[in-house]
Amino acid sequence: MPRLRLTLPLLAWLCMPVAVAAACPPARPVRFAAGASEITLSGGIPRGERDCYTLSARKGQMLTVEQSDTPDTNIVLQIYQPPWRIVGSPDQMAVGGTTLPGTAEGEDARRFSGTLPATGDYLLVVGTSRGSGAYRLRVEIHTGR
Repeated sequence: MPRLRLTLPLLAWLCMPVAVAAACPPARPVRFAAGASEITLSGGIPRGERDCYTLSARKGQMLTVEQSDTPDTNIVLQIYQPPWRIVGSPDQMAVGGTTLPGTAEGEDARRFSGTLPATGDYLLVVGTSRGSGAYRLRVEIHTGR
């Protein structure tokens, strides 16, 4: 009988912590205009829903995500560093992976600014801490200092 051998990276990926969140539509890629380092993402989130975005970035770049031009303090976010994975059913989703410091599910992060630890696609999950809400997020990425 052949033996199944798991590599260490595969085993680590399978053992990543999983955070449970509400349903999330397919993640939309964030695309910056040519030469731009900043973009504004906006939308409305019904109670219990999430909006998800992917953002391609390189290790050492600086990322800032913060609300702009909105008084709504109900909007919270999680940012998962690569590699991450989404699992679950249409009614319930779970994200497996490691969040950037201060942006884990339940920490109710309203902004993030910091140096990115890895190259790849990051997952930005936008939700609410209670009820529904509207958001206007400024996302900026630039070379670290």
